[in-house]
Amino acid sequence: MTEAYKPGVAIVGCGLIGQKRVKGLNNAKLVVCSDLVLARAQAIALPKGAEVVGDWHLAVNHPEVRIVIVATTNESLAEVSLLAVQSGKHVLVEKPAARNCAELDLVIEAASRKNVQVRVGFNHRYHPAFLKARQLIDSGELGDLMYIRGRYGHGGRVGYDREWRADPIISGGGELIDQGVHLIDLSRWILGDFTKVEGFAHTYYWDMSVDDNAFMLLQTSKKQTAFLHVSCTEWKNLFSFEIFGKQAKLHIEGLGGSYGVERLAFYKMLPQMGPPETMIWEYPMGDNSWELEFNEFLDDIRLQRTPSANLLDARAALSIVEHIYKEQKNDHHT
Repeated sequence: MTEAYKPGVAIVGCGLIGQKRVKGLNNAKLVVCSDLVLARAQAIALPKGAEVVGDWHLAVNHPEVRIVIVATTNESLAEVSLLAVQSGKHVLVEKPAARNCAELDLVIEAASRKNVQVRVGFNHRYHPAFLKARQLIDSGELGDLMYIRGRYGHGGRVGYDREWRADPIISGGGELIDQGVHLIDLSRWILGDFTKVEGFAHTYYWDMSVDDNAFMLLQTSKKQTAFLHVSCTEWKNLFSFEIFGKQAKLHIEGLGGSYGVERLAFYKMLPQMGPPETMIWEYPMGDNSWELEFNEFLDDIRLQRTPSANLLDARAALSIVEHIYKEQKNDHHT
C-alpha cells in the first residue's frame, strides 16, 4: 500500500493469534481491542495507543473502525463476523470461520448484501515455502498434478483435553476442524474442488468427546487425490506436505518454531529417471506470513476484489468436515 491513509482496525479476541495479527498491521491503525480477559486486550492495545473494551459489540461498531479482525474461539467467529458485516465493516476472520456451514451461510449472505470483503485466515498459504511451491506449480514445473500427501500433528500438553478445543460446543469438533481445515484448504488451493470425500475421525488417547486424529481421502472430478492425516497425538510436532506431479515432486516440511525450520524440496524427474535433480530452499528467518496476508487483504478492499481465501473456501472446507462427522455419527447409530 502506497497511500498514507491507514484504515482503522478492531481486534476481537486477543489470544495468541490476535497477538500475531497485531504484528502484521504495519499498514493499518489499531483502534480498539476486545477480549473476555481484559488484561489480554490491554497487553495488545496499550503499546499501540489503542482503546480497550470488554464488550465486543462496542469494538465492532467503533466509528473509526473500517476492518474487524475476528480471532475468538470457534463458537463466536460467525457471530462477531456477522455483526461486523451487517455494520458495513470488512472482516478478516480466523479459520474455520464458523463451527458449521449453517452458521457460515448467514455471514456469506450478509457479506453479499452489504458488499464488503471478508477474508478467512488460512494463513498457511502465505508461508514462504507455500508461496514458492505455488510459483513452481503455476509455472508448469511439476507437469500435471496427480496427488497430495499431507500430515499435520502436535502432541498437545498436560490438560489439553480440558481446554476449549476439547469442548464440542465451543470448538464444533476436534482435530479435524482444528488443524484439518488447514490441510483441506491447502489441498483445495492446489488441486481444486473435491467431489468425493471419505474420512474417519476418532479419539484414541485424550479424555475428550472430540476427535484427536482424523484421516481423509479426498478426490477431485479428475481423480486427483489428497491423502491427509491430522493428529494431536503426534508427540513430536510435525508438518509434512507433498505435492506429486508427473514431472516433479514438492515436499514442504516444518513451519518454524517447534515444527522445525521451514523448507521446500523440489525433486525434478530426469528423462532417464533414477535419482531426481534436487533443489532445497530453507526459510529460517522470522515469519512474515501474517503481514503478507493482511497487506493482500488491504489490496482486496482497495480494489473491491474478492479475497483469494474467502468465505466460500471456508465453506468448502467445513462441508468436508461436516460430511466426515456426519458419516461417523451414522456409523455409530448402525
